[in-house]
Amino acid sequence: MAVSYKDAGVDLELYDQAMAKLPSMMERTFTPRVMRLTDGFAGLFRLGSSKKFAKNYADPVLVSGTDGVGTKLKVAIAAKKFDTVGIDLVGMCVNDCLCIGADPLFFLDYLALGKDDPELIATLVSGVSKGCEETGMALIGGETAIMPDVYATGDFDMAGFCVGVVERKQLIDGSDIKPGDVLIGLASSGFHSNGFSLVRKVIKDAKLKYDKLIPEFGKPLAEVLLEPTRLYVNCVLDVLKSHKAKSTVHGLAHITGGGLADNIVRILPEGCRVTIDRNTWERPAWFPWLQKLGGIANDEMYRVFNMGIGFVLIVKPKSADKILKKVLEHGIPASVIGHVAAGDKAVELVN
Repeated sequence: MAVSYKDAGVDLELYDQAMAKLPSMMERTFTPRVMRLTDGFAGLFRLGSSKKFAKNYADPVLVSGTDGVGTKLKVAIAAKKFDTVGIDLVGMCVNDCLCIGADPLFFLDYLALGKDDPELIATLVSGVSKGCEETGMALIGGETAIMPDVYATGDFDMAGFCVGVVERKQLIDGSDIKPGDVLIGLASSGFHSNGFSLVRKVIKDAKLKYDKLIPEFGKPLAEVLLEPTRLYVNCVLDVLKSHKAKSTVHGLAHITGGGLADNIVRILPEGCRVTIDRNTWERPAWFPWLQKLGGIANDEMYRVFNMGIGFVLIVKPKSADKILKKVLEHGIPASVIGHVAAGDKAVELVN
Protein backbone atom coordinates (compact mmCIF):
# COMPACT_ATOMS: atom_id res chain seq x y z
CA MET A 1 0.00 0.00 0.00
CA ALA A 2 1.37 3.42 -0.97
CA VAL A 3 2.33 5.77 1.86
CA SER A 4 1.28 9.43 1.64
CA TYR A 5 2.42 12.69 3.24
CA LYS A 6 -0.87 12.63 5.19
CA ASP A 7 0.11 9.26 6.67
CA ALA A 8 3.30 10.93 7.92
CA GLY A 9 1.27 13.58 9.75
CA VAL A 10 1.07 16.42 7.20
CA ASP A 11 -2.31 16.97 5.55
CA LEU A 12 -1.77 19.28 2.55
CA GLU A 13 -5.49 19.87 2.05
CA LEU A 14 -5.83 21.00 5.67
CA TYR A 15 -2.71 23.13 5.23
CA ASP A 16 -4.28 24.84 2.21
CA GLN A 17 -7.39 25.57 4.28
CA ALA A 18 -5.23 27.19 6.95
CA MET A 19 -3.26 29.28 4.46
CA ALA A 20 -6.46 30.53 2.81
CA LYS A 21 -7.43 32.23 6.07
CA LEU A 22 -4.29 34.37 6.29
CA PRO A 23 -4.16 36.81 3.31
CA SER A 24 -7.01 38.98 4.62
CA MET A 25 -5.22 39.33 7.98
CA MET A 26 -2.08 40.44 6.19
CA GLU A 27 -3.81 42.82 3.80
CA ARG A 28 -5.48 44.81 6.56
CA THR A 29 -1.98 45.77 7.76
CA PHE A 30 -0.67 46.86 4.36
CA THR A 31 0.71 50.38 4.07
CA PRO A 32 1.16 52.27 0.76
CA ARG A 33 4.78 51.09 0.53
CA VAL A 34 3.89 47.39 0.41
CA MET A 35 4.27 45.96 -3.10
CA ARG A 36 1.78 43.20 -3.74
CA LEU A 37 3.26 39.98 -5.07
CA THR A 38 0.54 37.34 -5.15
CA ASP A 39 1.88 33.86 -4.42
CA GLY A 40 5.43 35.24 -4.39
CA PHE A 41 8.33 33.71 -2.50
CA ALA A 42 9.07 36.88 -0.51
CA GLY A 43 7.46 40.08 0.73
CA LEU A 44 8.26 43.41 -0.90
CA PHE A 45 8.43 46.80 0.80
CA ARG A 46 9.54 50.09 -0.80
CA LEU A 47 11.49 52.62 1.21
CA GLY A 48 10.10 55.13 -1.29
CA SER A 49 10.79 56.58 -4.71
CA SER A 50 14.24 58.08 -5.20
CA LYS A 51 12.89 61.59 -4.69
CA LYS A 52 10.90 60.67 -1.60
CA PHE A 53 13.73 58.53 -0.29
CA ALA A 54 16.20 61.41 -0.48
CA LYS A 55 13.73 63.73 1.20
CA ASN A 56 12.84 61.37 4.05
CA TYR A 57 16.19 59.75 4.80
CA ALA A 58 19.53 61.34 4.10
CA ASP A 59 21.34 58.35 5.59
CA PRO A 60 18.81 55.65 6.54
CA VAL A 61 19.74 52.79 8.83
CA LEU A 62 17.60 49.66 8.78
CA VAL A 63 16.96 48.22 12.23
CA SER A 64 15.92 44.59 12.69
CA GLY A 65 14.98 42.36 15.57
CA THR A 66 13.65 38.87 16.22
CA ASP A 67 12.07 37.25 19.26
CA GLY A 68 9.49 34.76 20.46
CA VAL A 69 6.90 34.48 23.21
CA GLY A 70 8.69 31.87 25.31
CA THR A 71 6.84 29.51 27.62
CA LYS A 72 3.92 31.92 27.89
CA LEU A 73 2.71 29.75 25.02
CA LYS A 74 2.35 26.84 27.47
CA VAL A 75 -0.09 28.94 29.50
CA ALA A 76 -2.06 29.74 26.33
CA ILE A 77 -2.17 26.04 25.44
CA ALA A 78 -3.27 25.01 28.93
CA ALA A 79 -5.94 27.73 29.01
CA LYS A 80 -6.96 27.17 25.36
CA LYS A 81 -6.77 30.93 24.85
CA PHE A 82 -4.80 31.94 21.77
CA ASP A 83 -5.99 35.40 20.75
CA THR A 84 -3.35 37.46 22.58
CA VAL A 85 0.00 35.68 22.10
CA GLY A 86 0.30 37.04 18.55
CA ILE A 87 0.21 40.55 20.02
CA ASP A 88 2.94 39.46 22.44
CA LEU A 89 5.04 38.31 19.51
CA VAL A 90 4.80 41.69 17.82
CA GLY A 91 5.46 43.51 21.08
CA MET A 92 8.61 41.61 21.96
CA CYS A 93 10.12 42.39 18.56
CA VAL A 94 8.93 45.93 17.88
CA ASN A 95 9.62 47.22 21.40
CA ASP A 96 13.24 46.09 20.98
CA CYS A 97 13.66 47.92 17.65
CA LEU A 98 12.06 50.97 19.21
CA CYS A 99 15.06 51.20 21.58
CA ILE A 100 17.12 52.56 18.67
CA GLY A 101 14.46 55.15 17.83
CA ALA A 102 13.36 53.20 14.75
CA ASP A 103 10.09 53.71 12.96
CA PRO A 104 8.75 50.15 12.37
CA LEU A 105 8.15 49.21 8.74
CA PHE A 106 7.21 45.56 8.36
CA PHE A 107 6.93 42.24 10.16
CA LEU A 108 7.18 38.54 9.37
CA ASP A 109 6.13 35.63 11.53
CA TYR A 110 7.11 31.97 11.83
CA LEU A 111 4.69 29.42 13.24
CA ALA A 112 5.55 25.76 13.83
CA LEU A 113 3.01 23.11 14.85
CA GLY A 114 2.88 19.36 15.32
CA LYS A 115 -0.39 19.09 13.40
CA ASP A 116 -2.38 21.35 11.09
CA ASP A 117 -5.14 23.29 12.82
CA PRO A 118 -6.64 25.98 10.57
CA GLU A 119 -8.65 27.64 13.34
CA LEU A 120 -5.68 27.80 15.72
CA ILE A 121 -3.41 29.18 13.00
CA ALA A 122 -5.99 31.81 12.07
CA THR A 123 -6.40 32.89 15.71
CA LEU A 124 -2.64 33.16 16.26
CA VAL A 125 -2.03 35.16 13.08
CA SER A 126 -5.04 37.35 13.84
CA GLY A 127 -3.21 38.46 17.00
CA VAL A 128 -0.07 39.18 14.99
CA SER A 129 -2.14 41.20 12.53
CA LYS A 130 -3.75 43.17 15.35
CA GLY A 131 -0.34 44.02 16.82
CA CYS A 132 0.95 45.10 13.42
CA GLU A 133 -2.08 47.33 12.87
CA GLU A 134 -1.58 49.04 16.21
CA THR A 135 2.09 49.73 15.53
CA GLY A 136 1.68 50.77 11.88
CA MET A 137 3.66 47.81 10.53
CA ALA A 138 2.81 45.78 7.47
CA LEU A 139 2.64 42.02 7.94
CA ILE A 140 4.19 41.15 4.59
CA GLY A 141 4.85 37.44 4.96
CA GLY A 142 5.67 34.48 7.15
CA GLU A 143 5.99 30.73 7.33
CA THR A 144 3.83 27.99 8.81
CA ALA A 145 5.64 24.70 9.34
CA ILE A 146 3.99 21.40 10.22
CA MET A 147 6.52 19.17 11.99
CA PRO A 148 4.82 16.16 13.64
CA ASP A 149 8.06 14.56 14.86
CA VAL A 150 9.30 17.78 16.49
CA TYR A 151 6.13 19.12 18.14
CA ALA A 152 3.50 17.03 19.90
CA THR A 153 -0.12 17.41 18.81
CA GLY A 154 -1.44 20.59 20.39
CA ASP A 155 2.03 22.08 20.80
CA PHE A 156 3.35 24.98 18.76
CA ASP A 157 5.97 27.72 18.75
CA MET A 158 6.07 31.24 17.30
CA ALA A 159 8.85 33.60 16.25
CA GLY A 160 8.69 37.10 14.83
CA PHE A 161 10.93 39.35 12.74
CA CYS A 162 10.63 43.13 12.71
CA VAL A 163 12.34 45.67 10.43
CA GLY A 164 12.35 49.42 11.02
CA VAL A 165 14.27 52.48 9.84
CA VAL A 166 15.94 55.44 11.50
CA GLU A 167 17.93 58.39 10.22
CA ARG A 168 21.54 57.73 11.15
CA LYS A 169 21.93 61.11 12.85
CA GLN A 170 18.85 60.37 14.96
CA LEU A 171 19.92 56.88 16.03
CA ILE A 172 19.60 56.51 19.82
CA ASP A 173 22.18 54.09 21.21
CA GLY A 174 22.74 55.40 24.75
CA SER A 175 26.05 57.11 23.97
CA ASP A 176 24.52 60.53 24.75
CA ILE A 177 23.46 59.57 28.28
CA LYS A 178 25.00 61.96 30.81
CA PRO A 179 25.09 62.42 34.59
CA GLY A 180 22.02 64.39 35.60
CA ASP A 181 19.72 62.67 33.09
CA VAL A 182 16.36 61.44 34.36
CA LEU A 183 14.71 58.03 33.93
CA ILE A 184 11.01 57.91 33.08
CA GLY A 185 9.42 54.50 33.57
CA LEU A 186 6.42 53.49 31.43
CA ALA A 187 4.04 51.00 33.00
CA SER A 188 3.86 47.44 31.78
CA SER A 189 0.51 45.77 31.13
CA GLY A 190 1.47 42.67 33.09
CA PHE A 191 4.15 40.00 32.96
CA HIS A 192 4.56 40.70 29.22
CA SER A 193 6.47 37.66 27.86
CA ASN A 194 9.28 37.05 30.34
CA GLY A 195 9.70 34.85 33.39
CA PHE A 196 6.97 32.36 32.51
CA SER A 197 9.05 29.30 33.31
CA LEU A 198 9.15 30.58 36.90
CA VAL A 199 5.49 31.64 36.81
CA ARG A 200 4.45 28.19 35.61
CA LYS A 201 6.53 26.41 38.26
CA VAL A 202 4.95 28.47 41.04
CA ILE A 203 1.44 27.81 39.67
CA LYS A 204 2.18 24.10 39.33
CA ASP A 205 3.67 23.80 42.82
CA ALA A 206 0.64 25.60 44.26
CA LYS A 207 -1.64 23.18 42.36
CA LEU A 208 -3.64 26.04 40.87
CA LYS A 209 -5.71 25.73 37.70
CA TYR A 210 -5.52 28.43 35.03
CA ASP A 211 -9.30 28.79 35.04
CA LYS A 212 -9.36 29.51 38.78
CA LEU A 213 -10.90 32.86 39.70
CA ILE A 214 -8.36 34.87 41.72
CA PRO A 215 -10.29 37.08 44.19
CA GLU A 216 -7.50 39.69 44.33
CA PHE A 217 -7.86 40.27 40.59
CA GLY A 218 -11.54 39.54 40.06
CA LYS A 219 -10.72 37.43 37.01
CA PRO A 220 -9.40 33.96 36.12
CA LEU A 221 -5.69 33.33 36.51
CA ALA A 222 -5.19 32.69 32.78
CA GLU A 223 -6.68 36.08 31.92
CA VAL A 224 -4.15 37.81 34.19
CA LEU A 225 -1.19 35.85 32.87
CA LEU A 226 -2.16 36.19 29.19
CA GLU A 227 -2.63 39.96 29.22
CA PRO A 228 -0.64 40.91 26.09
CA THR A 229 2.61 42.85 26.06
CA ARG A 230 2.06 46.60 25.90
CA LEU A 231 3.04 48.16 22.57
CA TYR A 232 4.99 51.37 23.21
CA VAL A 233 5.56 52.41 19.60
CA ASN A 234 2.98 55.15 19.13
CA CYS A 235 3.77 56.78 22.47
CA VAL A 236 7.56 56.72 22.17
CA LEU A 237 7.64 57.83 18.53
CA ASP A 238 5.36 60.72 19.45
CA VAL A 239 7.81 61.71 22.20
CA LEU A 240 10.73 61.53 19.77
CA LYS A 241 8.95 63.64 17.15
CA SER A 242 7.77 66.19 19.72
CA HIS A 243 11.04 66.68 21.59
CA LYS A 244 13.84 66.81 19.02
CA ALA A 245 14.60 63.15 19.52
CA LYS A 246 18.30 62.56 20.14
CA SER A 247 19.04 65.99 21.65
CA THR A 248 16.42 65.36 24.35
CA VAL A 249 15.98 61.59 24.61
CA HIS A 250 19.36 60.02 25.29
CA GLY A 251 18.44 56.39 25.90
CA LEU A 252 15.63 53.87 25.45
CA ALA A 253 15.32 50.47 27.13
CA HIS A 254 12.77 47.67 26.73
CA ILE A 255 12.46 45.91 30.09
CA THR A 256 12.43 42.20 29.32
CA GLY A 257 14.34 39.24 30.77
CA GLY A 258 16.87 40.49 33.32
CA GLY A 259 14.56 43.20 34.60
CA LEU A 260 15.36 46.85 35.05
CA ALA A 261 19.02 46.49 35.98
CA ASP A 262 20.20 44.21 33.18
CA ASN A 263 18.28 46.00 30.42
CA ILE A 264 19.30 49.53 31.39
CA VAL A 265 22.98 48.79 32.01
CA ARG A 266 23.37 47.53 28.43
CA ILE A 267 22.77 51.06 27.03
CA LEU A 268 24.84 52.99 29.60
CA PRO A 269 28.13 54.55 28.47
CA GLU A 270 31.21 54.26 30.66
CA GLY A 271 31.28 56.70 33.57
CA CYS A 272 27.50 56.66 34.10
CA ARG A 273 25.71 55.05 37.00
CA VAL A 274 21.93 54.78 37.43
CA THR A 275 19.99 54.76 40.67
CA ILE A 276 16.35 53.64 40.57
CA ASP A 277 13.98 54.27 43.46
CA ARG A 278 11.54 51.37 43.71
CA ASN A 279 9.11 53.55 45.69
CA THR A 280 8.42 55.79 42.70
CA TRP A 281 5.86 53.49 41.09
CA GLU A 282 3.23 51.08 42.36
CA ARG A 283 3.87 47.39 41.73
CA PRO A 284 0.80 45.80 40.09
CA ALA A 285 -0.93 43.33 42.40
CA TRP A 286 0.01 40.22 40.41
CA PHE A 287 3.72 40.57 41.24
CA PRO A 288 3.44 40.53 45.07
CA TRP A 289 0.75 37.85 44.72
CA LEU A 290 3.10 35.57 42.77
CA GLN A 291 6.03 36.40 45.07
CA LYS A 292 4.07 35.39 48.16
CA LEU A 293 2.61 32.29 46.49
CA GLY A 294 6.02 31.02 45.44
CA GLY A 295 8.18 32.39 48.27
CA ILE A 296 10.35 34.18 45.73
CA ALA A 297 13.14 36.44 47.01
CA ASN A 298 12.74 40.14 46.28
CA ASP A 299 15.99 40.40 44.34
CA GLU A 300 14.93 37.43 42.20
CA MET A 301 11.61 39.11 41.37
CA TYR A 302 13.41 42.21 40.11
CA ARG A 303 15.93 40.11 38.18
CA VAL A 304 13.31 38.01 36.36
CA PHE A 305 10.26 40.27 35.90
CA ASN A 306 9.59 43.82 34.73
CA MET A 307 7.85 44.53 38.08
CA GLY A 308 5.46 47.00 36.50
CA ILE A 309 7.88 48.98 34.30
CA GLY A 310 7.94 47.80 30.69
CA PHE A 311 9.92 50.56 28.99
CA VAL A 312 12.30 53.30 30.15
CA LEU A 313 13.21 56.66 28.63
CA ILE A 314 16.44 58.34 29.73
CA VAL A 315 15.99 62.03 29.06
CA LYS A 316 17.48 65.47 29.49
CA PRO A 317 16.40 66.75 32.93
CA LYS A 318 14.95 70.04 31.64
CA SER A 319 12.61 68.11 29.34
CA ALA A 320 11.49 65.43 31.81
CA ASP A 321 8.21 67.08 32.87
CA LYS A 322 7.06 67.75 29.29
CA ILE A 323 7.99 64.24 28.17
CA LEU A 324 6.20 62.71 31.13
CA LYS A 325 3.11 64.72 30.25
CA LYS A 326 3.29 63.52 26.64
CA VAL A 327 3.51 59.88 27.75
CA LEU A 328 0.50 60.29 30.03
CA GLU A 329 -1.48 61.74 27.10
CA HIS A 330 -1.19 58.31 25.48
CA GLY A 331 -2.92 56.70 28.44
CA ILE A 332 0.20 54.92 29.69
CA PRO A 333 0.87 55.35 33.43
CA ALA A 334 4.39 56.67 33.94
CA SER A 335 6.63 58.33 36.52
CA VAL A 336 10.18 59.52 37.09
CA ILE A 337 11.87 56.46 38.59
CA GLY A 338 15.55 57.39 38.81
CA HIS A 339 18.52 59.42 37.68
CA VAL A 340 21.97 59.11 36.15
CA ALA A 341 25.10 60.06 38.13
CA ALA A 342 28.82 59.87 37.47
CA GLY A 343 30.40 56.59 38.51
CA ASP A 344 31.13 53.04 37.51
CA LYS A 345 28.78 51.66 34.86
CA ALA A 346 26.00 50.03 36.93
CA VAL A 347 22.32 50.13 37.84
CA GLU A 348 21.34 50.19 41.52
CA LEU A 349 17.79 49.65 42.77
CA VAL A 350 17.14 51.21 46.17
CA ASN A 351 14.30 51.07 48.77
